[in-house]
Amino acid sequence: MNKQNLWFVTLFSLILVLSIYYITMPNDLLLSNNSDYNKEEKDDLVSAVIDESEIISALRITKEEERMSLEAGYQEVITNTESTSEQKNEALESIKSLKENASLEDSLEAKIKKNFKLDCCVQIKSSAITTTCSSSDHNNNLANNIMRSIQEEFDTNKYITIKFES
Repeated sequence: MNKQNLWFVTLFSLILVLSIYYITMPNDLLLSNNSDYNKEEKDDLVSAVIDESEIISALRITKEEERMSLEAGYQEVITNTESTSEQKNEALESIKSLKENASLEDSLEAKIKKNFKLDCCVQIKSSAITTTCSSSDHNNNLANNIMRSIQEEFDTNKYITIKFES
């Protein structure tokens, strides 16, 4: 594993651990350091913090952990001296595919955010695309429009699923 990848994995792991720590931290601990807040202001602040979509964040973290785990497995195959050149080539192609999917997922999420003003998490697995959107409006017309905009990015038909989480 080269130094750049090692630094990336180290920093990403640190960010992931800190994110999980702050997500799971009780809100009282976050607010107790500021003694000039009274109880009413604390309640207002807590409701503002909880408004962000925790489900989308959790899905993104899970997706990243899964991707990093797969990539680490492929890296082991590549660095293993007993692996054949065919196995190493397959591992390299798999890593390339993972990175292409990650890039495509990010671009689809940005497109949905831009066109539909929705926070979402897109997961691509072979020909199936699962999109989880943070919206209290569970509208079939909106789901169809999102599906069409995703399908525009591909030449072949994909199995696209839209889920709404509030």
